[in-house]
Amino acid sequence: MSPQLNSEQIIVRDDGFHAMDGEARITLAPDTDPATLADHLDRDLVAIDFPAFTDGRGFSLARRLRELGYKGRLRATGRLIADQYAMARRVGFDEVAITPDIAARQPAEQWLARADWRDWDHRSRLAGQAGL
Repeated sequence: MSPQLNSEQIIVRDDGFHAMDGEARITLAPDTDPATLADHLDRDLVAIDFPAFTDGRGFSLARRLRELGYKGRLRATGRLIADQYAMARRVGFDEVAITPDIAARQPAEQWLARADWRDWDHRSRLAGQAGL
């Protein structure tokens, strides 16, 4: 599915671009106090904002939410780039919402190239090499 590049955000999943399919009732800021994350465990959809691709605090929030037992849909939103997609998936995000300008500069093929996030895990590879 290739959504129209308009003012709506575009959802990126492992199989490509999708039209926006639901709004999060809560969007956590990157400076959200981790002690408050348990307040959101019963929500169906939680978004975490990335105001700049250089601000990685949202990755830590996502991992912590999953560690606390969050089972709902977790969406990264904001200024992520395709190179960060695999990391987003590994820490627990189900999808990334991007703006049309990012989608125009980084088409679906660039995001799909990072959709093998389960196969490439530098920590596991390094751990495997430690015994060599």
